[in-house]
Amino acid sequence: MTILVTGSAGFIGYNLCLQLLKNKNNNIIGLDNINNYYDINLKKDRTKILKKNKNFKFKKINLLNVKALREIFKNNEIQYVVHLAAQAGVRHSIKKPKIYFKNNLEAFFNILDLSKDFKIKHFLFASTSSVYGDNNKFPLKEIYNTDKPLSFYAATKKSNEVIAHSYSYIYNLPCTGLRFFTVYGPYGRPDMALFKFSKNIIEGKQVELFNNGKHLRDFTYIDDIVNGILLIIRKPFKNNTPFKIFNIGNGKSKKLLDYLKEIENNLKMNAKIKKMPLQIGDIVKTHSDVSELMKYSNYKPKTNIDKGIKKFIKWYKKYYNINN
Repeated sequence: MTILVTGSAGFIGYNLCLQLLKNKNNNIIGLDNINNYYDINLKKDRTKILKKNKNFKFKKINLLNVKALREIFKNNEIQYVVHLAAQAGVRHSIKKPKIYFKNNLEAFFNILDLSKDFKIKHFLFASTSSVYGDNNKFPLKEIYNTDKPLSFYAATKKSNEVIAHSYSYIYNLPCTGLRFFTVYGPYGRPDMALFKFSKNIIEGKQVELFNNGKHLRDFTYIDDIVNGILLIIRKPFKNNTPFKIFNIGNGKSKKLLDYLKEIENNLKMNAKIKKMPLQIGDIVKTHSDVSELMKYSNYKPKTNIDKGIKKFIKWYKKYYNINN
């Protein structure tokens, strides 16, 4: 089985490829442009680990290059596509919306359109909990209205869902959108809270708490996210319009302050806190209802923040050679 994973050098892409490669019958083609939105050494190190497996083929490519993409589809018998490549970051999208338009809309279209041309069995793509906007009915269900995103990042992801639905309907292309909820864990993104908080505490710098630390998040450990994807790759939705949206989360909402406390406990250090106001585009609370995915695939999140943060801190200290 040949699976194309875009964003393979990214946090979720890397971890997904790692798990897919455990099955010797899987051939994985990883695509990434290794952009410098965050430390490219992390992306290169992830890719280096994946390249150790003979069933993994990596191509450094910009997804805006349709000609090069078409060649990849033409020269490989790809059956499944997991499209995880995107320009991430809610706050960054406010400053540089054009980058998001190119990478999250145009690039998305290129991969989707080629998946249609080459009759892919199942096209899965990353969406986000941010599409729910300032919804205050919890837990958040897939059927809730998502027409009022608060950030341009969320708007691009909502657009992906709508475009994919039209392709499912017109071309009978099985498409599944995955609304991820605050993903964390080893090899995570440096722009996410866990990484930033840990780094600043260790370096004795201030930890910025937006909304005065009153955020609540559905923190989802990377293994649970990957497991959710693995369970449905070969299970496209069968209907007149083979389109489905799933939340992939932990199903619990935790205070950001509790998350920070857990980091402090694991580091055995106290944070110097700088309280900040709520930022434009920020959502105060996320809390997923994962019953749809549970019914469809027996999905069950297993890792709570105490276990997950412990694993991250262990990795962080080893990766950055910190001995305290």
